[in-house]
Amino acid sequence: MNRKLLYVVGIGPGNPAGMTEEAGTALDQCELIVGYPLYLSLLGPEYDKKEKKSTGMTAEMERCRIALSEADSGRTVALVCSGDPGVYGMAGPVLSLREAYPEVEVRIIPGVTAATGGAALLGAPLMHDFAVISLSDRLTSRDKIEKRLRAAAEADLVIVLYNPESKSRAGYLKWACGILLDILPPDRAAGTAERIGREGEACWTGTLAGLSERHADMFTTVYIGNSTTVIKEGRMITDRGYGSDEE
Repeated sequence: MNRKLLYVVGIGPGNPAGMTEEAGTALDQCELIVGYPLYLSLLGPEYDKKEKKSTGMTAEMERCRIALSEADSGRTVALVCSGDPGVYGMAGPVLSLREAYPEVEVRIIPGVTAATGGAALLGAPLMHDFAVISLSDRLTSRDKIEKRLRAAAEADLVIVLYNPESKSRAGYLKWACGILLDILPPDRAAGTAERIGREGEACWTGTLAGLSERHADMFTTVYIGNSTTVIKEGRMITDRGYGSDEE
């Protein structure tokens, strides 16, 4: 009897060198790779000969069903996601659909998510407690996003914003900054990381007030520091308290 195995693989921010060894092993072992076309293109030439299937941006559930169905037929399949599959990725949808494919074994392979990949470019902004919030209102209402932004700011958390803007959501970053500026000072340290691990990679550091005037897109990850975050030599640093007696 053929083994029915589906790997849900996080490929990291985009550079094949940023993919974990575990992810590479899963891709080597699979017979079919399923994913969004952009993510498939980021895998690198060593996987060019692998059979691939793709679906568009709004067909995530179909993509998961294809992967599960192919695995159920006895093939070893990898469903790839950028970053980590458990952070706004395909791990949740796959597991929610798995009951219809009870013989398929699902293995989640973690990857470097944009929050940590971008933080490494910017310095050390995530040295203390932080919240990750997506500004996309495709699946979450703007009212709920606003509540989460206000709660994170009130709690003095470092804030990471995913999906800040797109062609259909122009001005969302400015809108989010306006909400945060109701609570946080305009000189609060902020930064962005663009196209992490890909061609055109770039980062910026400045203030929350300056951030509100910045251009962003779906390939931009945004950081707003907490009350201890500073910028030194162009890098964001959040104090963890190592120099104090406090644990």
